[in-house]
Amino acid sequence: MKFKNLICLVIIITLFSCNSQVAKEEIPQEPKNVILLIGDGTGLSQISSAFFFKETDPNYARFKQIGLINTSSSREDITDSAAGATAFASGIKTYNGAIGVADDSTHVPTLIEIAAKQNIKTGLISTSSITHATPASFYAHTISRGLQEEIAAYMVTSNVDFVAGGGTKFFNNRKDGRNLLTELEAKAYTIDTTALGNFASIQEYSKVAYFLAENHMQPVAKGRGDFLPKATELGIQYLNARAKENSSSFFMMVEGSQVDWGGHANDADYLISELIDFDDAIGKALDFAEKDGNTLVIVTADHETGGFTLASTPKTNAEGKSYSDYNEITGSFSTGGHSATLIPVFAYGPGAEAFSGVYENNEIFHKILELTNWDKEK
Repeated sequence: MKFKNLICLVIIITLFSCNSQVAKEEIPQEPKNVILLIGDGTGLSQISSAFFFKETDPNYARFKQIGLINTSSSREDITDSAAGATAFASGIKTYNGAIGVADDSTHVPTLIEIAAKQNIKTGLISTSSITHATPASFYAHTISRGLQEEIAAYMVTSNVDFVAGGGTKFFNNRKDGRNLLTELEAKAYTIDTTALGNFASIQEYSKVAYFLAENHMQPVAKGRGDFLPKATELGIQYLNARAKENSSSFFMMVEGSQVDWGGHANDADYLISELIDFDDAIGKALDFAEKDGNTLVIVTADHETGGFTLASTPKTNAEGKSYSDYNEITGSFSTGGHSATLIPVFAYGPGAEAFSGVYENNEIFHKILELTNWDKEK
């Protein structure tokens, strides 16, 4: 009898231990920092191009947690960048063209505004104008993405700590005569309109803003060089240092804007060069996250552009007969606009498991806040 009781006790303890272990594994870790990288217009075929055309191993291959999002906006099956980015930044579905406002045009708080209340350091990087739809949705509130001078004015009161992108003309060549660059300097920003600095040159500054083009940055193939990965690395160094000084955390959004533009132009070479550049920026974020151990990296897109696919190259043989060469890939397109295809989400770091599965694009906002508790008073 005693032997039977002993066996039962061992079984109970074993089952309890297993259940406890499962429960423990299901509790997501709380990340200290979050880096959100958005490849504008980047669907699965765009991502796949890095696996065929990049000379080094793609950084996309370093992720283990992968999900899918539906990107439809509140009124349209196919989203634009403004509604797509507002879903990420504020956790709501809204109409195409909306910047930081709900479907009824009321203002909605953004991740950057929520984080700033907790003294969390924040950054925005883009290869477009910093007033363009995706970055704008993280700090501004306008009924239309086209109101770029109005969007720029929000930067003055945004409290973003690190900014890098284009768009000087919306700050210092305005119809209302305001010079927002001067106003930003009065708000403790150090502004550079010439080139990215290095960490040693900016580490003592309260806030840093790089506006390196009158409007958008040049394509990577036409002189932009490695701005995006370098700005990503610099932003991480700066924000991490500022966060440590204040016993705080940081949030940074990085946009590879021009993958989208290659799709709109149905220009495969343009698209692929921008995608590879964006993949290099992903690598900078992952390198830091792997060493840091407390940083969540999320990589996704607002939508797919161009109906892009990697197809076999059509050729003609010596007899004049057409055939498909399965040993050679050519990028092809089905539209000059956006598509409704589901978009991949890649995640690495504490809480990455939460981003697996299939869900709506605005859930990314809620998942970030659930993991970080940045919306809770501390």
